Amino acid sequence: MSKHTIAILGGSGFVGRHLCAVLAKRGHHIRVFTRNPHACRHLTVLPTLSVHKVDIFSPGELSEASQGCDVMINLVGILNEKGRQGKGFYRAHVELAKIVIDVCNRNAISRLLQMSALSADAKHGNSFYLRTKGEAEDYVHAHASQDLKVTSFRPSIIFGPYDNFFNRFATLLKYSPGFMMLPSSNAEFAPIYVLDIAHVMADSIDMRETTGERFDLCGPMVYTLKHLVTYTAQLCERKRLIIGLSPALSNIAAHIMEYLPFKPYSVDNYKSAIVPNVCTGSFPAIFNLQATRLEYIVATYLGTKAEKDALAIYRNITL
Repeated sequence: MSKHTIAILGGSGFVGRHLCAVLAKRGHHIRVFTRNPHACRHLTVLPTLSVHKVDIFSPGELSEASQGCDVMINLVGILNEKGRQGKGFYRAHVELAKIVIDVCNRNAISRLLQMSALSADAKHGNSFYLRTKGEAEDYVHAHASQDLKVTSFRPSIIFGPYDNFFNRFATLLKYSPGFMMLPSSNAEFAPIYVLDIAHVMADSIDMRETTGERFDLCGPMVYTLKHLVTYTAQLCERKRLIIGLSPALSNIAAHIMEYLPFKPYSVDNYKSAIVPNVCTGSFPAIFNLQATRLEYIVATYLGTKAEKDALAIYRNITL
């Protein structure tokens, strides 16, 4: 396996910290670019990783910082934006993708991995999020060449320790008054484990067969949002009545909740949830990986001690 010097945008985030650990274990040299190096101090324990203060939206700064790299990984993405016009989504997804391509060409970076999203579609996406993710994905593939090999990844929701899905609902359940009104309760997801994504992306760097491909990445099971929230409540031992809202009421709730602090739910989220977040086929066989069921992992960071002990016994028996 070749050793690479890899520039990572979004390396301090949920997927980024796991991917950095996998890449470091494989002996790659990693540069994480961020405006706030202090927020990345948890990564500095990795022996082959360095953190650099860089404005990734500045082509000059990004180009200078990535000189000598031969791989670029763009993990940047936002689920909500300030305002309601789609400008934040466009900047974070499309404008950054254009900068990344320009920098790769300037510095003769030969490999680009782009994090996209399941159901991303530049023309027909239901939401700003899905359309801008699709446009960014289309752009990087349209500008691939013999000198720049591109692969993109389109995951369903991602779970793992410190995720922003199960942990967020665990917090909401903690402070809910005996019940929870749940918008888009029938939305479908096929959650995928963050380490599965990290290994797939790390493997793909040197796999010629992945060049030009767009991989849909899903876990082995499909769940409704209500099922996942109910499961979270059980793990956290919160007896809550989960009340699913109709599409009309979910839409109204989205219009209200997007004005609350931290935007727990927005109109764009509602529009994204209309589209099933599931794969039409099986996990890509090229990676020779069996996707991990969420029940084997989520209980280890949300469950009670008894559930964690039971899961540990189950793993020992099945390994």
